[in-house]
Amino acid sequence: MLLASVLIAAGLAVSALALTLLTARDSQQIAQATPPTQSTPGAETTPPAPPEPATTGQRPSGVPPQPARPDPDAQKAGAQPALPPAPAEKVAPPIREK
Repeated sequence: MLLASVLIAAGLAVSALALTLLTARDSQQIAQATPPTQSTPGAETTPPAPPEPATTGQRPSGVPPQPARPDPDAQKAGAQPALPPAPAEKVAPPIREK
């Protein structure tokens, strides 16, 4: 209990010391604003950035979607699947009733 009260008293003393130091300093020094940003040299002579391309939000119609797994005939012809085969499902025996 004595240790707890000593720690609380030390914390209050440090807080009071910090507050007195803050109030003793010049308040303009604490609340300084950042200086204004400067322009990059030669920024007026550089060309503007190209405009963003307009998007319609729709899928391009020129490229048809392709399946992740080609059909067996295409696989025999040499088409590679886009995804690895899925792992086999693990099946446990049914839970017995007691």
